[in-house]
Amino acid sequence: MRVFVTGATGFIGSAVVQELLNAGHQVLGLARSESAAEALQAAGAEPHFGSLDDLPSLKRGAQAADGVIHTAFIHDFAQFAASCDTDLTAIQALGDALEGTHKPLVVTSGIALLAQGQVGKETDLASPDAAGKLRARSEQAALALAERGVRSSLVRLPPSVHGDGDHAFVPALIGIAKSHGVSGFIGDGNNRWPAVHRFDAARLFRLALEQAPAGAIYHGVGDEGVPTRDIAELIGRALNLPVKSITAADAAEHFGWLGHFFAVDVPASSAITQSALGWSPTHKSLREDLESGSYFG
Repeated sequence: MRVFVTGATGFIGSAVVQELLNAGHQVLGLARSESAAEALQAAGAEPHFGSLDDLPSLKRGAQAADGVIHTAFIHDFAQFAASCDTDLTAIQALGDALEGTHKPLVVTSGIALLAQGQVGKETDLASPDAAGKLRARSEQAALALAERGVRSSLVRLPPSVHGDGDHAFVPALIGIAKSHGVSGFIGDGNNRWPAVHRFDAARLFRLALEQAPAGAIYHGVGDEGVPTRDIAELIGRALNLPVKSITAADAAEHFGWLGHFFAVDVPASSAITQSALGWSPTHKSLREDLESGSYFG
């Protein structure tokens, strides 16, 4: 299968590209620059120049492929609403290009869209009070494409997709700990973050591409819920820093933009996903990754 991948040079997307190539698929990867194109070629993929806000380029990429995996997202949390708007219009453009073809379109979403304080399941819909609720429109748009002749599906990812090369939430927490001289958690630290290794997530995207029926929702979850206090303690131990509770009132000052996300309690299950696709996580857990020292080199 020839697969168009957005975010193909990103932390998750590059793992997806390698997973697809190893499984015998061809990859057409979205590239915003010459350096991105060179990276794709070095990996064995074909570059396709464009960007998330270049809708004609997205449509051409989708039309040139047998299926699409959409992993790209502009992670600018200072302008999160604008990033969500861009994501929504990109999904709509990909859907327009695939309408009536019954080709697969796998769209990335987030576990943090679900209701807090309970174990989220694949059958759960986005909560109106979720941390990333603006991104719920993307979920709805992707699932609606099933009625337009697109084999669309969702892969919800946890707050922490970890592994070598991670530059998201966990490295941000490490940087905050270094700058403050203390590894913090919010309140009692019993709120839980699910997690998954990037290579396990990549395999799930491939399986969804190959097998998912239209309208399916999957959870890329390895760890169902790691207490944030445990994460803070692992970081503190590695950096030889004290571990401290930060009050909810002080969280924004201490953690900055990350405080909103580090406060969520969104444990999640992948039981339905594992049963439906025969997928199971086989790589390191988040705790094992932090204990290995790779995040502190």
